[in-house]
Amino acid sequence: MELSIIIVNYNVKLFLEQCLCSVEKAIGGMTAEIIVVDNNSSDNSLAYLTPNFPSVLFIENKENTGFAKGCNQGLAKASGKYILFLNPDTIVPEDCFVKCISFLEEHSAVGALGIKMLDGSGRFLRESKRSFPSPATSLYKLFGLANLFPASKVFSRYHLGNLSENENNEVDVLAGAYMMIRKEVLEKVGSFDETFFMYGEDVDLSYRIQKAGFKNYYFAESSIIHFKGESTRKGSMNYVRMFYNAMSIFVRKHYGGSKAGIFNFLIHVAIWFRAGLSAISSFIRKNGLPIIDAGLILLSFWLMKNIWNDYVMTEIKYDNKILWIAFPAYTVFYLITAYYAGLYDRWYKRTELFTSTIVATVVLLAAYAMLPEQYRFSRGILLFGSVLAFVFIGLLRWMLIRLKVLNSNKDKGEQTQTVIVGSLDEYNATVQLLNEAGVRQRILGRIAVAETDHETIGFYKKIKTLSTLLPFKEIVFCQGTLSYAQIIDTMQELPSFINVKVHANGTNSIVGSNSKDSSGETLSKENGFKLADPYNKRIKRLIDIVVAIVSLITFPIHLFFVKKPLHFYANCFSVLFTRKTWIGYAVQDANLPSLPIAVIQCNGIPSSSIQQLPKESLQMMDYWYARDYDPMKELKMIKKMYRYLGG
Repeated sequence: MELSIIIVNYNVKLFLEQCLCSVEKAIGGMTAEIIVVDNNSSDNSLAYLTPNFPSVLFIENKENTGFAKGCNQGLAKASGKYILFLNPDTIVPEDCFVKCISFLEEHSAVGALGIKMLDGSGRFLRESKRSFPSPATSLYKLFGLANLFPASKVFSRYHLGNLSENENNEVDVLAGAYMMIRKEVLEKVGSFDETFFMYGEDVDLSYRIQKAGFKNYYFAESSIIHFKGESTRKGSMNYVRMFYNAMSIFVRKHYGGSKAGIFNFLIHVAIWFRAGLSAISSFIRKNGLPIIDAGLILLSFWLMKNIWNDYVMTEIKYDNKILWIAFPAYTVFYLITAYYAGLYDRWYKRTELFTSTIVATVVLLAAYAMLPEQYRFSRGILLFGSVLAFVFIGLLRWMLIRLKVLNSNKDKGEQTQTVIVGSLDEYNATVQLLNEAGVRQRILGRIAVAETDHETIGFYKKIKTLSTLLPFKEIVFCQGTLSYAQIIDTMQELPSFINVKVHANGTNSIVGSNSKDSSGETLSKENGFKLADPYNKRIKRLIDIVVAIVSLITFPIHLFFVKKPLHFYANCFSVLFTRKTWIGYAVQDANLPSLPIAVIQCNGIPSSSIQQLPKESLQMMDYWYARDYDPMKELKMIKKMYRYLGG
């Protein structure tokens, strides 16, 4: 066996689908094997991929064992002369492996080989070549000197900025995203140290390879795409913690004396500094935004109450006891309305803020009118307090978007002007997939792969010129007629403002990444299901919770009307803890949005009953349910099947 490719996967099935397509092209004519270790992915990776890649050996883990241990599991099954550790969020050109192996064959002193990596926009990734960490390099990196002097041999030593990205060079550290190593070297120095859960294991192995007398080389004669599709986002609190802890483990393992002490001190300074910034951003993105909004809403009502009292209704004295109850109650109502309007989704829309404010204000004013006279204080405070809250929250969102803490809906690419590079058949298949994915965009046309194809808006080799003539901001490259090598070469010529996506012929997904620091974006038929929409997911979960809670509160009644009442109460708790859903699929399918086990299947049959329909018919009904999900139909189904909610 010439080559063994080992890939560790965790919840990036669509990136892995595109990766495996490229790898299978690259091993054509070679004796090679592909080993995928799945670290207990929750996105149905194995069920989705296994039927489409029968030649790949899939290893399933029941827990997330980490990158290093996963690689070692794959290595135990590998029999190749050369071992390639490859990330699942990569795409390799067809001649990549042949070129790398030829280089290793010609240079016997080289024990391991890295490669030139590009991000999802075709820009060079500096982590393709690195030096070993040291107190000085860490200090320069921490205080930004490496970014200020990117080509300096001293200040930019961490990324070896003085070495050309277009020339082969001996380096210290190879990136774990692509490490090709002689198996005999691994047998001598050992494989990855499993003390490293994620990050740092590539630095440690590179160090041991070099200490054993072998050279580590950066190979610039081929390039791969590294989308950064992993779930741990660069800059997140989890990333900072794991990255710097990995560096600390490395230092304790390989450095001694005062050098280790200084380095560990710098590492801890870096951890606290970066973690502080990351914690603030992470807190705001995940949990803190509603809390901050609550504070702004309360502040708005209180300010308006004082303004109203001092300048409008000066003769009225408001009862603070009532206000201390009313203002928090109104704030909670506003937050609930904002949540279900989508204000806390990944992408911020100004319309969602406007909608949630209008709905909450109208409902509150209507409810206010029905209150007894002694509990009313002023409609003006409610109305103008809502307007002030709208202004404050809008300003907060604007500031957070400018600081890149939040993502604007403009960044999402809605109504993106897109061109597709491929043959006519590939173009039609891609347009159909985009439509099925529910993507809103304006497709300007097709760019030809062959120069003789004149029924297009241009030829792909002139794409740089086309970008100055046409207002497109996104390109979808179709692999098929166009090779991976041609796609990668073309990407490097594109202006930085153009986003790139890739779709391999015959696959059901499109992948891309617009930033080297953030996780990538995937599109598939799953995106086109109404049940996959965050709003509908929230509504479905709300229905589940409300039905379960109301049922538990009124439990004596159901003893007389529900069959198997004890099972019904058990189902209520299972639904509350997300182990079950009231209405769901008859057959679990990796291609549908994931749902817990159903109490009642979407065709109205309890899950405990035997289905009379064939599996194909059940799958089709599940597909229709996910595609056309309607909360009102869900409620009607629960009402209709009430007697059978216990099974």
